[in-house]
Amino acid sequence: MPRLPDQVLATDAAIALIATLHDKHGDLMFHQSGGCCDGSSPMCYPRGEFLTGEEDVLMGTLGDTPFYISRPQFEYWKHTQLILDVVPGRGGMFSLEGPEGVRFLIRSRVFTDEEIVQLREAARI
Repeated sequence: MPRLPDQVLATDAAIALIATLHDKHGDLMFHQSGGCCDGSSPMCYPRGEFLTGEEDVLMGTLGDTPFYISRPQFEYWKHTQLILDVVPGRGGMFSLEGPEGVRFLIRSRVFTDEEIVQLREAARI
């Protein structure tokens, strides 16, 4: 069976920032709620400080760092590969990257028809 496409990836810049934040804060996690204001951006937390529930979907892991998204947001984005990136600026006030002068953001691409079939067959979407 072909390898399933990753539902979430990270750019080299995001991976480097995750490593920096891990060195400062320990194990991390991401959550994207899709809500207004800060919720529309991926938020980085020390693992365990943000409690996930039944309405959160684990999209994948970036290295050892889990990336969750709210179920309503997942339903909107499930046909799309999320790509975590970093840009200059201030992010959400609760996200750990704020003091670094950069913020995480999501770029995306729509899965191909073949990838969508693979994800459906694996019950990932």
